[in-house]
Amino acid sequence: MAPYSSHFLWNMFLFNVLILSTVSCTTGCYTSIFSFGDSLADTGNSRNLSPPDNLPHYSFLPYGETFFHHPTGRCSDGRLVIDFIAEYLGLPFVPPYFGGSMESFKEAGVNFAVAGATALDAAFLQEKGLAKLVTNISLVVQLGLFKELLPSLCSTPSDCKKLLGESLILLGEIGGNDYNHPFFEGINFETIQDLVPYVINTIGLAIKELIQLGAITILVPGNLPIGCSPSYLTLFEGSDKKDYDHLTGCLNWLNKFAQEHNEQLIKELKRIQKLHPHAKIIYADYYNAAMPFYHSPNRFGFTGGVLKSCCGWGGMYNYNSLVKCGNPLVSVCDDPTSFVNWDGIHYTEATYKLIFESIIEGSNSYPSFKAFCNLNHNEM
Repeated sequence: MAPYSSHFLWNMFLFNVLILSTVSCTTGCYTSIFSFGDSLADTGNSRNLSPPDNLPHYSFLPYGETFFHHPTGRCSDGRLVIDFIAEYLGLPFVPPYFGGSMESFKEAGVNFAVAGATALDAAFLQEKGLAKLVTNISLVVQLGLFKELLPSLCSTPSDCKKLLGESLILLGEIGGNDYNHPFFEGINFETIQDLVPYVINTIGLAIKELIQLGAITILVPGNLPIGCSPSYLTLFEGSDKKDYDHLTGCLNWLNKFAQEHNEQLIKELKRIQKLHPHAKIIYADYYNAAMPFYHSPNRFGFTGGVLKSCCGWGGMYNYNSLVKCGNPLVSVCDDPTSFVNWDGIHYTEATYKLIFESIIEGSNSYPSFKAFCNLNHNEM
């Protein structure tokens, strides 16, 4: 299914031409990063929120083994997309809001992303009968924390607008957990489908509020191909063979659902862009950045596996929701760079780096990220 109509791509092309003719990117591009989202961007918030005697499983090795050589609260063996973006921009890694210091916030920005976070508020989801949430720090709550902190980072409203105008806003990925939680609760598919417009509306409201506060450049990732996730493949194992893509082994109907979310998100971004022509709203196409890994794994060095997790416990996909990575019983692959998936839900650092490169190159960002920031970096 093609995620963009020709009309949309043509509009984006014209928008690119306009921006390239009026905007030049100075050295540094952005002075800081402000991030909102879930575990795909969490750099330590969830771990820092947890009591010392009840830390989440990603607070233990082998998490963090590849780059940091110790757990950092990131749900991977190493760096995430947000980390690669920070390195690309010449900025420090974005510190988590919880447990971070004002000094570090002023130097690099702030990350409000929390593992397990939803776009929709916990109260709304509970009204829909979806009560089993990992955290109540939804996108709305994260935005509220940001607004509370902002006056401490800038002295006047005009200074705050200047700060946000010179910063890169990463809004997401967010929304995936609004679907993940009910899927794993066994909620029927129609109920989950009905959540999509609410999720998209919540993301749209957050973008508009950030623009009103002074944000100009906002990078908004879409959903990933969840039908290729070991966690979902395990949950729905034994499905009808017709449900699977015979080339990749992924579940077609789940990938179609992710694409439908993304299509609605794109429409919302396009609508907001028309309302705020001065803003630079960039759609990061995580779905199409990741799908080539499943079609041509050897091309990317994924010789160990694309549908099996590197760190997991048993079964066809090396995933068990009851025995998670971080448990001493769980086996870990020798070379995470040869695997797409790290722990059954999240990607390896190698995968995140490839997604980052795909977004920053411009082949999977609309408009191209390089239209606004091209540092001509050497390969990291």
